[in-house]
Amino acid sequence: MRRFDTILWDVDQTLLDFKKSEDYAVRFCFRKFGKEAADETVALYSAINESFWKRIEKGEIRKKEALVGRFRQLLEKIGEEDIDAEMFQKEYAQALGSVYYYQDNSYELVKRLKEEGEYRQYLVTNGVSLTQRNKLHLSGFDKLVEGIFISEEIGMPKPYKEYFEKSFSMIPGFCKERAIIVGDSLSSDMKGGNNAGIATCWYNPSGLTNTSGVKVDYEIKNLNEIWEIVQK
Repeated sequence: MRRFDTILWDVDQTLLDFKKSEDYAVRFCFRKFGKEAADETVALYSAINESFWKRIEKGEIRKKEALVGRFRQLLEKIGEEDIDAEMFQKEYAQALGSVYYYQDNSYELVKRLKEEGEYRQYLVTNGVSLTQRNKLHLSGFDKLVEGIFISEEIGMPKPYKEYFEKSFSMIPGFCKERAIIVGDSLSSDMKGGNNAGIATCWYNPSGLTNTSGVKVDYEIKNLNEIWEIVQK
């Protein structure tokens, strides 16, 4: 018997390289508004975006407010306040969902796990619904997994226990002891797994040190290492 038969995959910066998509979308949007985004602008946005998502995870700010707020802050910092932040956000959401980049040949990994017939795979993501649905359809992941749980549709983000409880309720015959979450975020994926009472696998290709205090059961640098974990 396999150690785990239900795998919950994070999407951004786990199965898909979010940073590459983010870089593309930011530059694309600035060009739409007749501007060119410097590398420093892209890096600044990335930092601002991450800080806003951390606040969402902590319940300090609502997602709707954050989505526009991050661009309002960026445009203010670079002196481009003549650009409408709400319009920029709409263009960005569409652009971000129009491209995808696999990490560690993730598509073939998920496909092979599906073909094994012994694993059920689900996607768990805090991303914007429209963006994620488009991206997962284009990448083909929507055809390989059993279900997709997007926080915007669930009504609560990772790492909240309620997000996972509602997701689990939609998985037939779900068993916590045989489920594992795989993701890159300690504060969202790993903490979420802790809150939900399931095993955690931290995808850490950069070899970062865990100083968060969040419990991690397994750690991998390449997604394909999951084989050894689930087959034990």
